[in-house]
Amino acid sequence: MNTKLTVSTSPHVHSEFSTRGIMGMVIFALVPAGIMGVYFLGLRSLAVIAACIIACVLSEWAWNKFVMCRKNTISDLSAVVTGLLLAYNLPPTIPIWMAVCGSVFAIIIVKQFYGGIGCNIVNPALAARAMMLISWPTAMTTWTVNGISGATPLAAMKAGMPVTLSLWDMLTGNMGGCIGETSSILLIMGGAYLVWEGVISARIPLTYILCTAILSALFNHGGGMFPIEEMLTGGLLIGAIFMATDYTTSPMSEKGQFIYAFGCALLTSLIRTWGGYPEGVSFSILIMNVAVPLIDMYTEPRTLGAPKSNFFKRTGGK
Repeated sequence: MNTKLTVSTSPHVHSEFSTRGIMGMVIFALVPAGIMGVYFLGLRSLAVIAACIIACVLSEWAWNKFVMCRKNTISDLSAVVTGLLLAYNLPPTIPIWMAVCGSVFAIIIVKQFYGGIGCNIVNPALAARAMMLISWPTAMTTWTVNGISGATPLAAMKAGMPVTLSLWDMLTGNMGGCIGETSSILLIMGGAYLVWEGVISARIPLTYILCTAILSALFNHGGGMFPIEEMLTGGLLIGAIFMATDYTTSPMSEKGQFIYAFGCALLTSLIRTWGGYPEGVSFSILIMNVAVPLIDMYTEPRTLGAPKSNFFKRTGGK
């Protein structure tokens, strides 16, 4: 038998998009928000972005070449996307060596230990950010805008202080925060581009953003400043649009995606209102990433002609 078969991870579905093409479009959608972050937060933001991307690419290259001894995968641009997303979730003042450590953690521990692209169980960039936040809380929560230190809008809301930012500042990104999360209008435009191109669906981002605003108002977060400040400040937009929609770590069915997005919104609202951190997007998405296999199990579409599923049979009950 001369025919060689190629074994790869499921699903085995043909698409007009290649992995490299999808990652290229995601990078294109992310770049404008990063440029605005550099403009408002300073040139050091550019150094952090470069450090994260380079460290992620080199980590993946070295792992494939020297550890796994297999064909390198850096050309699919997934490591670039991971580095870009991690940098966008870091403050511009973060020490470069910390950014490099986070990048190596994202690629080696979270992605490659599980088999590489398509096999990781949680979003690598968010897992790295959570690790860095736990390891270096002071460095990860020091914010500046135009060289002046100050609290982020969410931190002010957490402390019960009024948010004095104008709508224009919140849309453009003239406020304290992580490098890529502040320019709301450019993040929304990037998300709209990905939806238009068919790279992502609007189900998860819209459900996540709107439910977070509604639930936070019901929980009286920040004195019930609903809904503009809740939606346009912090990491909600970048998380809902670019990380909660990750193919590998989000549900496959439409029903499952709504459940997943609502779970992210509920956890985000609970953490923002009663948790120890002013922001809850990263931890919320990571927790729901772990729940995705369970969500997929109970929202699997019924095969035509098959009987309806039974909860007790699925769980081994009688």
